[in-house]
Amino acid sequence: MKKKRTVKKLVTHDGSFHSDDVFAAAALSLFLKRRKEKFKIIRTRDEKIIKAGDYVFDVGGIYNPKKNFFDHHQRRGAGQRKNGIPYSSFGLVWKKFGPGICSSKAVAEMIDRKLVGPVDAEDSGFDLAKSIGGEAFPYTVQNMINAFLPTWREKKNQNEIFPKLAQIAKTILLREIKVANDLSKAQKIFDKAYQKSKDKKIVVLNRHFTRDEFNSGFEKFPRTVFVIYPRSSGEWKAESLRKSTYVMTSKKNFPKIWAGLRNQDLQKVSEVPDAIFCHRGLFLAVAKSKKGAIRLAELALKK
Repeated sequence: MKKKRTVKKLVTHDGSFHSDDVFAAAALSLFLKRRKEKFKIIRTRDEKIIKAGDYVFDVGGIYNPKKNFFDHHQRRGAGQRKNGIPYSSFGLVWKKFGPGICSSKAVAEMIDRKLVGPVDAEDSGFDLAKSIGGEAFPYTVQNMINAFLPTWREKKNQNEIFPKLAQIAKTILLREIKVANDLSKAQKIFDKAYQKSKDKKIVVLNRHFTRDEFNSGFEKFPRTVFVIYPRSSGEWKAESLRKSTYVMTSKKNFPKIWAGLRNQDLQKVSEVPDAIFCHRGLFLAVAKSKKGAIRLAELALKK
């Protein structure tokens, strides 16, 4: 007879849920799925059940990765990153299992910077962004989680909502792993294009990438200002890199007089015969040819 596999117990607290325990549950689900292990999520404050858990997170008052206890609520917390962001339950789980889930330490570190760290920061009371005019704030992961919490007019079982949210978080994690893996592979293309470029301020890519991809990929090349790359429709874009991945400010704007101009109007002021369009935000200009796009970038560097 085949030995019946035990069902692993993933234990966290009951009551209100937060982004760190939801994503910690998602990460553990992915880890156990890779190991083909069966599991169930238990939400409780019962100390006996907590102590008997196979994986205990965001509850229990203990951080012991060898025993798979991942709480950060104890008096001295559970440590912090080099950048000062303390670990929450998500970060503690990811620290141990992230590289295995991603099959890559480098990819796991990319996701820690992009998703895990910010979740941990918000759970620890750190403000990572400033409001605009005191009214416009970023819509965070925690805002998304809060939208599923029952309002004062609703009577819903939070223990039934939690696994559904963990499933959503798992989908997000899987996509971020895919994005990070593909970006890691794209880095070789960026490196080669940079080395081939005579003027390192302008680098030409011979295939389309998203702005987030090449902004992240060119962070290691601070000299690069503009990236030239093709549209699927055949035109070529000249786009300014942002000053960093996490801000919207461009390294260099196109001339103000070009803002919002199209076709003949842009061709007249730029003297680039195949210029098509310049975004009114002045970070993007388009031409019919690679040569035209490069010329638009060259003119912007001279202004």
